[in-house]
Amino acid sequence: MPNIAYYSVTGQTRRFIKKTGLQAYEINDADPFYEMGRPFILVVPSYDDEMMDSVIDFLGYKSNRKYIKGVVGSGNRNFNELFNHTGRDIAKGLKIPVLYEYEFNGTDRDVEEFKKVVNTIGAK
Repeated sequence: MPNIAYYSVTGQTRRFIKKTGLQAYEINDADPFYEMGRPFILVVPSYDDEMMDSVIDFLGYKSNRKYIKGVVGSGNRNFNELFNHTGRDIAKGLKIPVLYEYEFNGTDRDVEEFKKVVNTIGAK
């Protein structure tokens, strides 16, 4: 099963990850330079690009760009085309798939669907 790395600004993404019960690495603003060292999925909220500097630093660190398998993004569907724009931008820039999208801190269904995505990626 691949690792999960996530970034949480307001705590919504952290709450979602905790609901999954899966182990994950939280990208830290104070020191985003952590090497995953194996395939992983990135989970990000939608925020202005300037707020994602730690995520960009994390992705550029050592082999992280090589091992990222896809992005899962969240946001507010009321923002229309800006919903999950951060995840979509990262996916486009790295030429990797958006694996799943959910709103706010996710529903029980989102948790189950996310686990399926994690297990599917892990089987490849």
